[in-house]
Order: sequence, then structure tokens, then C-alpha cells
Amino acid sequence: MTTFPLRRAELVEAPIADSPVPRAELDEWRERFGLVAGITQRGTGVPFSVGLSAADPAEQVSARLRAFRAAMRPGFDALQMAHQVHGNEVVWHERVAPGWHVRDDVDGHGTAQAGLLLAVTVADCVPVYLAARDGRATALVHAGWRGTAAGILEMGIELLRRRADVTAPDVVVHCGVAICGKCYQVGPEVIEAVEGRTVKGPTLLDLRRALARRAEAAGAREISVSPLCTSCDRDRFFSHRGSGGDGGRQIAYLGKPVT
Repeated sequence: MTTFPLRRAELVEAPIADSPVPRAELDEWRERFGLVAGITQRGTGVPFSVGLSAADPAEQVSARLRAFRAAMRPGFDALQMAHQVHGNEVVWHERVAPGWHVRDDVDGHGTAQAGLLLAVTVADCVPVYLAARDGRATALVHAGWRGTAAGILEMGIELLRRRADVTAPDVVVHCGVAICGKCYQVGPEVIEAVEGRTVKGPTLLDLRRALARRAEAAGAREISVSPLCTSCDRDRFFSHRGSGGDGGRQIAYLGKPVT
């Protein structure tokens, strides 16, 4: 298989040293598009797990989410999340009131509202950041292998096209921190669903590369992939596969801050 020709060099989520919440962001997205695109990290001491279905006591997770929201102010007064189901539904949000909002059965979000922070929870699945090149609209999707096979990335691009009048070539795509192709072994049914090819027995799958190919096929022309791996970099991130299922989650987030 040939290597997918990325239109840009790999982008790395850089840790924010002075943040009260352990997190890392794409500096280039802030500089070029005026957007905040990042992901929380494991942290030191007590792990900073913030998944809605995390194994930690609810009051601890709620406290971490409040700390996360506080760290994102004053640029963002609203946070949009969902109980994810590994599907392909991506919802458009507008005129969202300040506060913390949670939808059911949704795996992606889109908006043109400044001050609304979109968020998905991930461990090994891929957070895919989508943005209009002029920064006026964004979408963020949670892409595991099921969602990838069901076309959630394409749904995100289509949502931006319909609701924000953005053409596919003007959508910038970043496949964020997730399990890498060297750590993600799957069965032949997964390869068939995601890549449409037949293999015998367990096979390694680079899900981010598969998503990058899908993004190009959908018309995107600027696509990047994070080199960070949730399993290889378990000192920084939670990994379901790498930990044997410890239940920890990080939040990937994207939005245009109020200036």
C-alpha cells in the first residue's frame, strides 16, 4: 500500500505549560484560523479523566469538567458534548445558550457560533477536527472504526457544506491524538468495513491514515495527522487498548473564541 500524501507536515498538539488543566493545543490552528483546537491530557497525580462514561465517581468527573470549562473562559461560555454511540450522526448547533449541554446518541458536532466549544470524548478513537479555512465554521467528530466505516468524517464535511456554505476544498482536516497503526490490531471484518479489502486473520490498522484518505476522496485538500499515539504515549494520554480497558477518557475540543 502506498503512503497517503499529506498536503502538510504532521501537526503536533503542544502542551500548555501554564494551564490549570492538563491539555495540549494546535498552535497553528489558532494562528492561521483563529480557532482553539486541542485535547486534555492524563496529567500528573490523580489522572484527569473526563469521559461521561468514565469509571471514576461522578462527582470527580463533574469537578474536572467544571475545571475544564473554567480554563476555557472567557473565550467560551458554552460547552457542547454528547453521549456517543459510535455512529455517524453529526448535529449542527446554533444560538446555544451559555452552559454545559449534552445530547444523546450523537458522535459529532458543527457550529458557526463563536463562544461555543465543541467536544468529544476519546481514548483510542480519532478526534477529527474540521474547519472552514476562514475560521467561520467548525465541526468535530468522534471516529472509531465503526463511525469511520459509516462515513462520519464525510458527514462532517457535508454538514459544513450545507449549513455554512463551505466547499470541500476549503475544509481543513486534522486527525488528532489516537491509537497509531502500530498499536491497533483488528480482525478482518474491521479491515473490510473500513478499507474495503479482504485480509486473513488479525491485521494492523492505521485508522488516521484511513480517515485521511477518506477526507481526500471527499474533496479536502489540506489534511494533517497527529504523530502522537494514545497507546505509545500513555504517560500523557488514556488508552483503552494500551491499558487493558481502564476507562479513562480525554476531551478533544474545537471552537472559535469570543474576542
